[in-house]
Amino acid sequence: MIKIGILGEIGAGKSYVANRFGYPVFNADLEVSKLYQKNKKIFYKLNKKLPKYISSFPIDKKQITEAILSNNSNFKKILKIVHLEIRKEMKLFLRKNKNKKIVILDIPLLLENKIYNKKDILVFIESPKRQINQRLKKRVNFNDKLFRKFKKIQFSPVYKKRKAQFIIKNKFTKKSVIMGIKNILSKIL
Repeated sequence: MIKIGILGEIGAGKSYVANRFGYPVFNADLEVSKLYQKNKKIFYKLNKKLPKYISSFPIDKKQITEAILSNNSNFKKILKIVHLEIRKEMKLFLRKNKNKKIVILDIPLLLENKIYNKKDILVFIESPKRQINQRLKKRVNFNDKLFRKFKKIQFSPVYKKRKAQFIIKNKFTKKSVIMGIKNILSKIL
């Protein structure tokens, strides 16, 4: 099985690109949302560490945002609990898809949390900064303070780009993405 990890800045279109490969995708953001909605064990762990903020199940993302923005130690507590569970979900996903030729890992902190191995193929999604900023501001739940906190814990785009074996120039058109994916698949298959 070939694992392809998708890298890039917040808002660069990583999930869009991941879904265009045509192979099973592990989307960590989606899995985190599911945890907040369906996993009582996560609720109890977060409630125990942050009872002032996480008080009802299913967990409302507003509670998480409030906890994160109140101080950095809350952010670290949440990450520690959630990332442990996400790793378990990813292992389950990989086991379930073990007979697939390729799987795609759409995990925002893939490098930062060392969730990849040296044999994985890393693809950096390069997008115009201005367009990224325009897209982020259009998001319904966009919070600039939260965005800046997440940017602080991520490696720089320059570093991610250096770590990647491939770069897809996402001009936010289907054509640019499909061409980049075809190029990658032709080289790895």
